[in-house]
Amino acid sequence: MKLTRLFLAALSVSLLVSCSNDDDSNDPKGVYDDGIFILNEGNFTDGGSVSFVSDDLNTFTKDVYSTVNGSDFIGKYLQNIFFDGDKAYIIAGGSNVINVVNRYTFKLVAKIETGLITPRYGVVKDGKAYVTNANTYWSKTNPAGNTDDFIAVINLATNKVESTIALNTTANHIEISNNKLYVTEPYNNDKLLVINPATNKLETSVAIGLGADTMEVKDGVLYTIRSSYGERSEIVKVKLSDNSISKITFPESLDGVRNLDIYNNKIYYTLETAVYAIDYAATSASTTPIFQYNSTSQYGKMYGFAVKDDKIFIADGGDFASSSTAYIYNLSGSLIKELTVGLGPNGFYFND
Repeated sequence: MKLTRLFLAALSVSLLVSCSNDDDSNDPKGVYDDGIFILNEGNFTDGGSVSFVSDDLNTFTKDVYSTVNGSDFIGKYLQNIFFDGDKAYIIAGGSNVINVVNRYTFKLVAKIETGLITPRYGVVKDGKAYVTNANTYWSKTNPAGNTDDFIAVINLATNKVESTIALNTTANHIEISNNKLYVTEPYNNDKLLVINPATNKLETSVAIGLGADTMEVKDGVLYTIRSSYGERSEIVKVKLSDNSISKITFPESLDGVRNLDIYNNKIYYTLETAVYAIDYAATSASTTPIFQYNSTSQYGKMYGFAVKDDKIFIADGGDFASSSTAYIYNLSGSLIKELTVGLGPNGFYFND
């Protein structure tokens, strides 16, 4: 497997810790409206889980999917959740399946089980989902593994893969903006891929350097952080109207930064267990962290990260052999809440 998280083994515990007001009839959509889903990737044997905490942080469920759907197997190595209307789509990359649930009740609606090969991340446009697939992995006997990733185009009315888009390289994260799809992959691809969903073809690629992964679009500019061994880390800004590039280069002390997020005109990024922020219009990086948290995890420091609603969300993978921890801080770095979640939490998804 290409990504380190795919070899980490542990036992995912499906346990309801607490869930008050689950039958609250005052909520017309469902008990999981107005809250945060925490995606726990799980392992190869026992699968992942999804935790939930309400916006007021007073209600918590450790394993929403099992609580609602009983023994149905959600899949191995949960990778991403994306939304469309009242549906949430949970990608299980190790099982080649996307679970379709009602985003407010989490009741299983359907499963997309064909046409996927190691699916990674997805976005939605005009009734179709576009999901990156890692396909096969590189080896000495399979050198094509670095060039055979693709995007599966899924008709959300039928939950069927109706076509694929060959990328001729590797792919991971995907964003949509201005009627174009943008794809990055941090290990083997030094380009930002630009795909036209109207033609289902790769339109162009923009050289941004190796190591670009998470990204966000704001005011017509795509922001991504890239970190590659032997090179200085950078925030790369791609102006989407003409694909021109500008950069903020980090000092050597911040090599290895990751986890870009933009909130309230600030760019947040992380290094090891530290969180940093700079003004949206800044031209240089800050080397002074807002705060640091304590972690003994070898691989799971800042395994998940998000900034929203005046809060900073951090997921720590721990030892990947037992339940993990999510932390919620205010923007000044004071701890508000600590949650015991499933195995390998890797992302936060806001259901509002």
